[in-house]
Amino acid sequence: MSARWTTPADVAAKVRRRWDDGSLLTALARDEPFPGFDVPLRGPKAAELGSELAAAQDWVAQLERGAYDGRRYHLEYGTIGGQHIGRSRIPTRARLTEYDQAWALLGVGRSVAAYRRILELTAAEPAVRAWVEAQPLRALDAAEDWPRLLAAYRWLSDHRGSRRYLRQITARGVDTKFVERHRPLLARLLGTSQTAPGFLADLGLRARPDLVRLRFDPAALGLPKQLSEATVRVAELAELPADVRTAMIIENEITFLSVPVPAGGVVIWGKGFEVDRAGRMPWLAESKINYWGDLDTHGFAILNQLRAWLPQTRSFLMDRETLLAHRDRWVTEDSPTNARLDRLTAVEAQLYTDLVEDRLGPSVRLEQERLDWAWVQQRLPIS
Repeated sequence: MSARWTTPADVAAKVRRRWDDGSLLTALARDEPFPGFDVPLRGPKAAELGSELAAAQDWVAQLERGAYDGRRYHLEYGTIGGQHIGRSRIPTRARLTEYDQAWALLGVGRSVAAYRRILELTAAEPAVRAWVEAQPLRALDAAEDWPRLLAAYRWLSDHRGSRRYLRQITARGVDTKFVERHRPLLARLLGTSQTAPGFLADLGLRARPDLVRLRFDPAALGLPKQLSEATVRVAELAELPADVRTAMIIENEITFLSVPVPAGGVVIWGKGFEVDRAGRMPWLAESKINYWGDLDTHGFAILNQLRAWLPQTRSFLMDRETLLAHRDRWVTEDSPTNARLDRLTAVEAQLYTDLVEDRLGPSVRLEQERLDWAWVQQRLPIS
């Protein structure tokens, strides 16, 4: 059989395009008439019947079997040939006139049945039903979860602005992990941001409080002298009437615990890009700020981010001398960044460029905790 001749698979491919873009199911959900498909069939020419008669007969038989007695498509016939070879009747068009034919041709009966169940479940929620109609394949991706999705949707809708924690959800069969797993879909249904913080904020629910861990000179924060370390809510710490002369912001936890607390100052555990939490302390605006992070591209990106809050920040132990002195302790940075960093000093920017462009080696990284401690002690800011 010629590869140019239309097969049942070719007919199905024409219909599948309307399944893959969701429009067939959308039409079904909106009770619209079946759109219909009229597929012209490419078959043997009259001149080919003599030399490829057996192949042409097989082609006709294949199309007729594929029609499955009209349950998948109807065939229309025409005649070809003439006085020299005789006239032959062959299929010329395949037509689909009802939804059930499309489902049978594509083998999607179970999916259609599941979609009908979703439509029934969402009938009482107009906004959800409209989304299910417009996004049928996405709705099917969560077919087994729709009873719980609706329970979560209703609870979240009813508790907008309640200032509750998500952990307090009481919807039947729903817990916080379920909501987090389906947050992108629930966000579309509820009209909120899909990000975790934005989702909660848009719903008027409470987020887990931001915390910052710090060691301190108690006098600088007006705290009892018996205290030397605390983990505090960022919003509450920002309200303290603090008088901090200097702050050290440190990337690594053990290094954070190891460096001395400056007199009249604090040491803050930066925890990577969570340095924003330190930056939100208004009483640091006029303080001397020293930052020490990993010597890699992301370390400089974090420094750049911190300076958006505290432009007076100075880096230490993030210099070329320190990097080259510890060559035997380098590791490989997994996913280096090449972002544009506009808040680095000229010296920092040059080293960052060298790291980005692999001038010192492929994806060079010197982790903070790998530095020789004697080297560190000699170069710590003393105030």
